[in-house]
Amino acid sequence: MISQNSNKAVIYWLLTGCTLVYVMVVVGCITRLTHSGLSITDWSFMGSMPPLSEADWVERFAKYQQSPEFIKVNYSMQLTEFKHIFFWEYIHRMIGRTMMYVFSIGLIVLIIRKKIDKKMLPSLILLFFMGAMQAVIGWWMVYSGLQNKPAVSHYRLAIHLMSAFTLFAYTFWFALKLLNPKENIQENEGYKLKWWSLLFFVVLIKQIIYGAFTAGYVEGDASKIRPGHIFNSWPKMGDEWMPEQVTMKGSFFANVMENASGIQFMHRTLALLVVTVLCVIWYKSDKLKLTASQYRGVTFLVYGVTIQFILGVLTLLYQVPVLLGVMHQTGAFFLFASSVYLIFHTFRNTSKV
Repeated sequence: MISQNSNKAVIYWLLTGCTLVYVMVVVGCITRLTHSGLSITDWSFMGSMPPLSEADWVERFAKYQQSPEFIKVNYSMQLTEFKHIFFWEYIHRMIGRTMMYVFSIGLIVLIIRKKIDKKMLPSLILLFFMGAMQAVIGWWMVYSGLQNKPAVSHYRLAIHLMSAFTLFAYTFWFALKLLNPKENIQENEGYKLKWWSLLFFVVLIKQIIYGAFTAGYVEGDASKIRPGHIFNSWPKMGDEWMPEQVTMKGSFFANVMENASGIQFMHRTLALLVVTVLCVIWYKSDKLKLTASQYRGVTFLVYGVTIQFILGVLTLLYQVPVLLGVMHQTGAFFLFASSVYLIFHTFRNTSKV
């Protein structure tokens, strides 16, 4: 219980950071689905004021009109429409800066109140480095869409998403260590699940990466189609289990990394692999003596995968509407958090580590 933990102030601070990362990921998803990510063509580490007057809006719109996206795609866009896409990108960036202030000001307050143990300092330094890198990677991603092509690289999109997930995982793990001191370890058989939980995590990460690929424009694919907007049927892709388009490029790498059809096929296949590994974990957990935390982690995964699979199918069938797209990404985030939670408790809170 947090209320009984001497590090509760640090734990609340870390969990607040986890929440902000989640909000940032969700708003980032909305930004992508509303095609808002390239609306702000400059970058400031400390942030900037939003347009407050009509003259400010005209100035911002004039900058956007010089971008490849406006010239090649949104050439008929009016100022009123621009305000909508600007809003989501601006909110996304401001959440990132809010997170920076929460971590930095919170740390200063905790140091003044002498709540930070010296042993925490290396972890905190790494945490701040990861947060700064997330901001840099975000701009690096946007920059790729401000050059000749009016679309961000799907590789950079995936790296940006995974850097956010990594930041969350590190912060969440830090909080879990403070919440679960080693002296509270109970006798159990959770060690028999630890490698399966790790395998699930690895497969899930690959699936999340392919989810990012599916949501973006594929670099190297002349069709300029988002993989999520083709073959909007299930369980087959159109009339076939694996249509010819999946293997239409010259190499395996090109088909699974730079072929829209191949990427969607991989995303579908990995979803089935996620379900398969989960079924093994579920079956094994029913025969083991687990702690309440370990059992809770398995339960979270079972319900999470079930809901996420349904959301994935619906998102595909309805051609990725904003609401379903956001819910699907939220489901991925919940599964990721649950997987980290289960790994922590099967590796740390076991009698054989």
